[in-house]
Amino acid sequence: MTLGVEQERRRAPRQSERTRLDPFVVIGGDASPRDQRDLMERPFFSLSKSPRTKPILYRANDVEVQVFGMPEHGMATIWDADVLIWAASQIVRAENLGLSTSRFFRFTPYQLLRGVGRPTGNQQYLLLKAALARLQSTVIVTTIRNGEHWRRRQFSWINEWEEMSTRAGRVEGMEFVLPDWFYSSVVDRSLVLTIDPAYFRLTGGIERWLYRVARKHAGRQRHGWVFEFAHLHAKSGSLARVSDFALDIRRIAARQRLPGYRLLVERKGRAELLRILPADPSTVPVNNPVNRLGRSGAKSIGRSGAALSAEQAHPPRLNPRAERQSLTANLESNRESNSSALTHAYESRGASAEFRGPVRNTRGSSPISTTSSAEEESAQDTCDVDRRENSKRSKR
Repeated sequence: MTLGVEQERRRAPRQSERTRLDPFVVIGGDASPRDQRDLMERPFFSLSKSPRTKPILYRANDVEVQVFGMPEHGMATIWDADVLIWAASQIVRAENLGLSTSRFFRFTPYQLLRGVGRPTGNQQYLLLKAALARLQSTVIVTTIRNGEHWRRRQFSWINEWEEMSTRAGRVEGMEFVLPDWFYSSVVDRSLVLTIDPAYFRLTGGIERWLYRVARKHAGRQRHGWVFEFAHLHAKSGSLARVSDFALDIRRIAARQRLPGYRLLVERKGRAELLRILPADPSTVPVNNPVNRLGRSGAKSIGRSGAALSAEQAHPPRLNPRAERQSLTANLESNRESNSSALTHAYESRGASAEFRGPVRNTRGSSPISTTSSAEEESAQDTCDVDRRENSKRSKR
């Protein structure tokens, strides 16, 4: 009897997750772009435009990230991640307006493409569907945010998706369901950062990845952040040789195209270092608006006209929740970062001090600033309120 019930259950079609969720219907208008912190600093996406099936296997201290791409579609790329950035931006905007949100998104392709600065022609709709297919077929296994007890989480960037079209083939709407791991990290405001809208105009995979690392680690800290090239290579999950990856980093530093940041390449002995310093960032605190999204020069999701890079030139070698402020400095990633290398130089000689060489990070190391980007944004809001209150008192 029990065996028959189990067999019948297996034969029954799997019920769509959408039947158990209230839809979040995306409203019109631009939303300030937001990115999720974990996605900004660890290797979750392929940096290459060519299909990648070789897994990403990353481990630093107690953090593990494994990413697997299916041969049929390949691994989700950093251009496909624009879909997740757009989704995070819409969730934050809706909750700021007091609207209910859900993992179940209902939207039009036009809204998404415009939101990430892409053209809205028929070819872009086809490329968007290819991006959704890669996001759904990519499998992530990670121990990030594992709670009190150590555990792994396995999921895909999109649980399921569907397009609604007319008999003539005109796409009128789309739906997808986000994984709980991603959705819960977006409604927790301490795990979200604003990014510059100019990010969508960056065409190179390593260039886009480096901006996200800069925004996450350097933020608006006056003294910035520093990395060894070899450490950056490990964090990127790149398939390029270290020497080719370093060449790409030098070229990016020479062009100085990262919005809001200056890049300085330094050398101490045999170690090559990248110093990231903030420079007139246009991003603003989470609850304030940013400039409207401009149209991007990128040609598609997953494809662009960027010149051949080392990524392509070489094969492989080896329900709303309460908002929370970030109460501690950005220390959770310091154990896998060599950012403490600048600390003694600034303390001993000031901001113009010559860098004395890399300092291997330990559990006791500290960042350049003891204030995280989220804290700085919150502190700036507080200072603005205090200044307004003082001004009112003086007028009285």
